[in-house]
Amino acid sequence: MTTTIHGEPVGVLLRRWRERRRRSQMDVSLAAELSTRHLSCLETGRANPSREMVRRLCDELDVPLRERNAFYLAAGFAPVHPERPLADLGAARAAVEAVLAGHAPNPALAVNARWELLAANPAARAFLGDITGEPARAPFNVLRATLHPDGLAGRIRNLDQWRGHLLRRVRRQLQRTADPALAELLAELEGYPASAEAGAEAGSAREGQGPECDLVTPLRLSSPHGDLSLLYTVTVFGSPRDVTLDEIAVETFFPADEETAALLRAATEAVGGPD
Repeated sequence: MTTTIHGEPVGVLLRRWRERRRRSQMDVSLAAELSTRHLSCLETGRANPSREMVRRLCDELDVPLRERNAFYLAAGFAPVHPERPLADLGAARAAVEAVLAGHAPNPALAVNARWELLAANPAARAFLGDITGEPARAPFNVLRATLHPDGLAGRIRNLDQWRGHLLRRVRRQLQRTADPALAELLAELEGYPASAEAGAEAGSAREGQGPECDLVTPLRLSSPHGDLSLLYTVTVFGSPRDVTLDEIAVETFFPADEETAALLRAATEAVGGPD
């Protein structure tokens, strides 16, 4: 008979994640090297998985580490993956800090799976530092600060375009993690107004900007130094075993044109940054 310490039985969790990944029992059983009959018994509670079987099934279904701990508990085992603050992650913390520092004069920041800010370099803090009030409530959420009407939204030249892009990212993250807090954040962000003027300007930008816009969607942001056009990349750690590390993403922004590159260099030099 299946075991559960608290919450839902392990079979319920297993079936839910298999269906979330749109995988058939046959597909998962073949990939995880068990019979379809045994997988069916696990899902219906007629059998209980071993610790190794929990690991194999979670690997195959790409279950986030936070949710894997729930699997282990439901199967009657102690959680496997610790959760430590960024400050306690040793070499991983040093790697994050090195990426942030080395990316100057371009903005870079580290966030968790809910886009709560963990760390940022001076260039990123320059954009976020003057945000106050509701958009800056703790824990500081980068997406709330970006899309809230009292946050960066008024400075984003292609707000409708960028808002749609960010909302799609949150939906994909929600699909992967099934985090209820992320669902709440998505509902909040979807409730923020979009700007008709920004949408019209975004349309003009798509028609009139340079060839970089044929490749990716830039963030077009007004600043005291002039208008900036930024591209971004996301870096995550491979094969993490800590919950915090599994959820960290380092977002690095790059100039999409030479004018933006020059403005970022000038802004850094103005505050005594690196040459």
